[in-house]
Amino acid sequence: MKPARRIVAVADTDSYVKWAAALVGALEGEWDASLLVLETPLVVSDAQLATALAGSGLAADRVTRVTWEELVPAVRRAGADAVLLAARGPLVRVLAREIAGMTPRPVMVTGLPGISIPATRKAIAYRTQCDLFVLHSRRECREFTALAREQRMPQRFALASLPFARRGVAAGPRGTDLVFAVQAKVPAERADRLRIAKLLQKAAAADPSRRVVVKLRASSGEQQTHAERDSYPDLLATLGESPPNLVTSTASMAHALASAEGLVTVSSTAAIEAVGRGIPVIALDTFGVSPELINEVLADAGLLAGEDDVVARRFRRPAAAWLDDNYFHDTADDDWTVRAERLIDARAAGLLAPRVPLVRRGGALRDVWERKTVLGRQDRSLRGFVALAVGVPARATVRWVHRARGAEGAGDPVGGRDRRLWATR
Repeated sequence: MKPARRIVAVADTDSYVKWAAALVGALEGEWDASLLVLETPLVVSDAQLATALAGSGLAADRVTRVTWEELVPAVRRAGADAVLLAARGPLVRVLAREIAGMTPRPVMVTGLPGISIPATRKAIAYRTQCDLFVLHSRRECREFTALAREQRMPQRFALASLPFARRGVAAGPRGTDLVFAVQAKVPAERADRLRIAKLLQKAAAADPSRRVVVKLRASSGEQQTHAERDSYPDLLATLGESPPNLVTSTASMAHALASAEGLVTVSSTAAIEAVGRGIPVIALDTFGVSPELINEVLADAGLLAGEDDVVARRFRRPAAAWLDDNYFHDTADDDWTVRAERLIDARAAGLLAPRVPLVRRGGALRDVWERKTVLGRQDRSLRGFVALAVGVPARATVRWVHRARGAEGAGDPVGGRDRRLWATR
């Protein structure tokens, strides 16, 4: 009997832990999956971890918290054939350099945890050392492949059904809640977020018999993948007393959708999760459509609607022609496990060539500085403290010069327009 292939996921933040657990938790057959939760400044709390694991298919006893010093020994003890690096781009780059030094080196798989349109150079640049890049729609694979070719960054892209959309699009029993999916960075401006808070109050007041549920990503004091300013509980508090049927929830999105009549968002991947459960959606069009709002793919689905539609609960369903190209392809077309297996076989045969990292200014000092910035206090090395002491003022000077020249991000492989897009990438 062929031994099981061992895959170890490494993640730290809420969205990536949820994605990694669901992706490897769904593996069947000849796979042995586990998850290492890496201690970083943004690591999930115990409550967030429990929420992320709920319904993922990955048992709690397959999850271990590790420090930076414990990471490589834990991967080695697990006998990992492949490692899924499930983290923000800067951390993936640091992790990939560390895993690349292992002998034998595991296959390095990476990916993004939700809607990844538009494809960005930054997302690819951070992950150049990884052997396989997992995406979740035909469109994403097509656009990332084209961009990688244009930017001369060779990469293997693979297709996997979005773990949160596996149930298909058959309509199920309808609840009565209007669920609003909060995002930390979209929209970014306080005035825009306050406008949404007022809209939610208005929607609740319009029908006191039905709840409006503000689905939060974290409780007060917990970290998120993105730093959140102007949280909705704080914004609502500034508006005075809310209707009693306007409530907040930190339960899982699956729990929130179980009682949902429809979902409202600007661009959250929760919209895809809702569509997968047969729940209609409103992608709020108040702020327009743009790459920065990450809502172009939802606009193409015909899910855009305005504030009056939210109050009246006139939810939308995606156009049928949109589904196959966007997150609801036939699962038989998923190829990420097949491609990972081929790479594992190549590794066993000594044929897996190392991936060349992107050359950046700063050399070894920059590598140490990047590790210190993503790990914070978890990097206890003297070199890390020295690099931080040198790097912070140097980076501030470079940014000041760029701003003065009106060329923010010039010469930076992950700068410019991409810097304004989804920080997860």
